[in-house]
Amino acid sequence: MIFIENILPVLLPPHWNQCRFRVVAQPGSVLAWGARGRWFESSPPDQKAHSNVGFFNEVMDKLEEFLRVLNRNNLFSHCMKYRIGIVLFLLLTAAGQTNLFAQPSSSYANRLRGLSGRFGGGSGGASATGGNLDSLQHRDPLEDSITIRFRLLDDTRSFTFDSSINDFYNRFPVPYNYVTLGNDGNAARPIIFSPYLKPGWDAGFHIFDTYTYKPEEARFFTTTRPYTLLNYVLGSKQEQMITVQHTQNIKPNWNFSVQYRLINSPGFFAKQNSNHNNYQFTSWYNSKNRRYTAYFLLINNKLASSENGGITNDSLLEDEIYRRDRITVPTNIGGEASLARNYFSTAVTTGNKYNQFTFLYRHQYDLGKKDSIVTDSAAIPLFFPKLRFEHTLKYATYTYRFIDAKADSNYYASNYGIVGKPVLFAIDTMDKWKEIVNDFSVYQFPEMKNLQQFIKVGASLQNLQASFGTVTKKYYNIFFHGEYRNKSRNKKWDIELNGEFYLNGLNSGNYSANAFLRRLIGKKLGYLELGFHNINRSPSYIFDGLSNFNLDPSNNGLNKENITNIYAGYELPQYRLKLSGNYNLISNYTYFTQLYKINQEGTLFNILQLRLEKEFRFRKHWHWYIDAVLQQADGTAPVNVPLLFVRNRFTYEGVFFKNLNLCTGVELRYNTAYKADAYSPYNGQFYYQNEKTIKNKTPDFSAFLNFRIRSFTSFIRLENLNTVEFTPKFGFLRNNFGTPHYPYPGLLVRVGIWWTFVN
Repeated sequence: MIFIENILPVLLPPHWNQCRFRVVAQPGSVLAWGARGRWFESSPPDQKAHSNVGFFNEVMDKLEEFLRVLNRNNLFSHCMKYRIGIVLFLLLTAAGQTNLFAQPSSSYANRLRGLSGRFGGGSGGASATGGNLDSLQHRDPLEDSITIRFRLLDDTRSFTFDSSINDFYNRFPVPYNYVTLGNDGNAARPIIFSPYLKPGWDAGFHIFDTYTYKPEEARFFTTTRPYTLLNYVLGSKQEQMITVQHTQNIKPNWNFSVQYRLINSPGFFAKQNSNHNNYQFTSWYNSKNRRYTAYFLLINNKLASSENGGITNDSLLEDEIYRRDRITVPTNIGGEASLARNYFSTAVTTGNKYNQFTFLYRHQYDLGKKDSIVTDSAAIPLFFPKLRFEHTLKYATYTYRFIDAKADSNYYASNYGIVGKPVLFAIDTMDKWKEIVNDFSVYQFPEMKNLQQFIKVGASLQNLQASFGTVTKKYYNIFFHGEYRNKSRNKKWDIELNGEFYLNGLNSGNYSANAFLRRLIGKKLGYLELGFHNINRSPSYIFDGLSNFNLDPSNNGLNKENITNIYAGYELPQYRLKLSGNYNLISNYTYFTQLYKINQEGTLFNILQLRLEKEFRFRKHWHWYIDAVLQQADGTAPVNVPLLFVRNRFTYEGVFFKNLNLCTGVELRYNTAYKADAYSPYNGQFYYQNEKTIKNKTPDFSAFLNFRIRSFTSFIRLENLNTVEFTPKFGFLRNNFGTPHYPYPGLLVRVGIWWTFVN
């Protein structure tokens, strides 16, 4: 950052010398130290900050001339009442010159999964630098303002918080285009076809992925002042979500961040309670000479969700006996239902318990060139790397466990082929893994002042140890990886090429090749995106006969899966429009069927996906957001997807009474009838079925009221209003389904608050 002082003292309050005015640099800036030990960012790619300073000085000269005119006409004393507002307006105007178009994330994997929506439809909770910081805009005139940025572990760009309030799912762990078993914290999957796109080892358990903290999503912050976020969401039937986050710079070159999240929900139906605990600690350090940088990361995900095997018969929902309280509806496993709901219950006697722990340490050393920025008060040292050496150490443990303290022998014999057991017996099945990865990489920056352009090559050694009860196995993988990235200084081109190849070990022959191009055609014509991804991977280890969760050992010797994805997108920010499409070609697709049976589709099949995202504005405050996805699989594909998935939001939003940011409206989600994947509780897998069609009576309908007053944000939602019925009695009992035999709840009320504190 660049501090600008001694600007028109006559306009500033008596304590003007305690204020700081900053012109924020563009993404990809180099962290450096400023005068008085304060940190700032300069912009090596295009030195935008320098041009902004010139622009700012021109504005100040014009303002000073304007004030002289006011003074001559005796209007100066009146304008002094509004001096702070004038200065803030000019500062915001100057800052607004830094970026005309906010750059979205170019993560190709997110595009393939169809989870990132640009116009309030995504769930990322972040925007590229140059975005909005409304939630942090309130300033105490006697205090310094806060500037907070974060970056991801494998991304050179910096990001800001997404402070918009028009979409609850930006702050909720389960995206709007996911299917669940009916309770927050239960198994979940995307309704948009999203194959697993990583080569190499994979244990194969992904039903709780959306509830976990992940290393690739960990945020490393830089902030001028300590920042704290408190979040509490309370829902029907004692559902709750608590999030606490704090970050601060210990020194200008050293930051830490800690985050905790609790998800606890007893649920509407028997034996579907969940209790997830997530912890995350991040820290980064940069040496005084700017050459050495270290990143430290700790993550622990403790996930527990009860399983009931679904209700025994869907027709029971219409039975008067079970209409008073859905918890009395009989389920397939879990024993007799308890009518009591414990607010902080963590007990799971029948269900899945997963535990994931990750320790990661990455350090880098740069060779390059020193430079400096000279201001009126000081010379600011900078360092531009030419060559970077990097080492990453990762240690992780994974535990996947299913328990049933009172297992029904008839159920497990008829559904899973587990025979020869007493009427009631105990099940405790577990796979455990340990992973150690050492990675060595070298970066080369062709243009030293553009960190968005680099070439990276590296090699990794992965050591794995598996424990399957009395059996222990050890494996290893040696793989090479490379990457080329170039985001041009004029912001017109964004090119990304990367790949991995497994030379030897457990997953020998696996590879991934990825190419992505984003081009700014013109400010009025928008952006064009093209992508290609080909992956060759071994089936997940749960399909291996050694896994305790594999009850179908007869199907061994599986071939490698091959997935090719061709992507194209067109984005027109001026009209808030984005069109995109994915064409998938898949061979040797491996999947579960009949709860635990393993199949592999040797025939090549394809899936086409087309997506439309659009925001309409009517008059000043009325908005219509639409996100529509069209999917079509060919006739041989062992994949069932809805032909159409649509989400509509009709909102009335704007800023009222200066400080009230309001958004209220309704939301409708609809998908066409299809044979949705069923769910197997024992191995924690959604499996292919071709018998039962999910055809909901009405679209999912919700109403909401969201508002923000300075640093306080609140969301109030009434969900599943479509379940209302008036005869024979009034109630919310017309349940929809997302998965066969797993009904969604009736009326669900959620109230959430997010409160930020700047110390």
